[in-house]
Amino acid sequence: MAPASGLTARLGRSWTRFDGPGRLVGVDLARGLAVIGMLAAHLLDTERVLTPDPETWITVVNGRSSILFATLAGVSIALVTGGPRPLDPARRPRAAARLAMRGALLWVIGLLLVLTGVPVYVILPAYALLFVLALPFLGMGARGLFLTAGALALVMPWIQPVLDAAPIWSGLGGDELAALVGWNYPFTVWIAFLLAGMGVGRLDLRRAPEQALLVLGGVSLMLAGYGFALATAPLVSGGGYLAAVLTAEDHSSGLWEVIGSGGFAITAIGLCLLLCRTPLRWLAIPLRAVGSMPLTAYVLQLVVWAVVALAVLGDTSDLYGVRELGLFGPLTLGLIVGCTVWALTIGRGPLEAVVDAVVRAVVGPDAVTRAGGPGPASAGPVASGDVGGPR
Repeated sequence: MAPASGLTARLGRSWTRFDGPGRLVGVDLARGLAVIGMLAAHLLDTERVLTPDPETWITVVNGRSSILFATLAGVSIALVTGGPRPLDPARRPRAAARLAMRGALLWVIGLLLVLTGVPVYVILPAYALLFVLALPFLGMGARGLFLTAGALALVMPWIQPVLDAAPIWSGLGGDELAALVGWNYPFTVWIAFLLAGMGVGRLDLRRAPEQALLVLGGVSLMLAGYGFALATAPLVSGGGYLAAVLTAEDHSSGLWEVIGSGGFAITAIGLCLLLCRTPLRWLAIPLRAVGSMPLTAYVLQLVVWAVVALAVLGDTSDLYGVRELGLFGPLTLGLIVGCTVWALTIGRGPLEAVVDAVVRAVVGPDAVTRAGGPGPASAGPVASGDVGGPR
């Protein structure tokens, strides 16, 4: 009888952590969509021009999934550092130390993934730098964060082509340096997405008006970014510097991509929050489970990819060979089923738990929990220890 009682209690704790009143399950859903979107961008044929034809809609995952990841990282950082009320100055140093330590661990994990030779631009090294760059902004409120993000979004795309053309990237060791800093997701521009996400996390995301405001604001940014991209296309058709700036092309870090795809990320977050106010939240449980352990899901997909490619093709870098194997379907299904079973029976994702244990051992417990504030289950959309993964 005792073992059965213990199992029931454990399952109850896992469910409370997964769907308890202190959890913003809509953010989990957005994370799950970002994880699957990045997997689709890697393993499916997404190199198409977006048109009204539904067959071309898959191209939406290109670029936008990773930008949604970065924006959600900012949301998580804000939520575990006080949410709508930033931590007071006395508690901020410990929170900053924990985030810096998580960034260091992400950087190491990212480099290990790069060494697998899987032909994707691993985002974790860029995440590591973004975590460190976020530290000076931990005490800032939503208004300041949105204004800073907006200023960077408007200015940095004009500077980025110059930075991309720097001799350091084409010289000896340039490729290795780019991998070390995740330059395919340049922190000089992507900090705008992170700070915008932090601004979102400083809102009261449990209230429907704020959720609806995110959708309205995000749609407005999408219309502006993609609308201006269409309007300026004839002016930059000849290429050159302006063409590199005034573009919405995926992974370009162009001005219109930053505005339009940044708006897409904010819209997706708002819609997921609103959706999870309805009974559809139950249908979304599998995707929410993936989003509850994004670091585990992201790393696992690349490790499985590497193992299968090496075993079947003898080469982990053969992208088209892997696509021909049809790996996307089985891998996606396996991730969804595995994450769902784990989340509902065990709880926190395994890599998330390891990262949190290391951070606690080195830095100490979370500042919010230590000070008597909300504990792990109520620290936001993830437990306070889960902010170490891609969002």
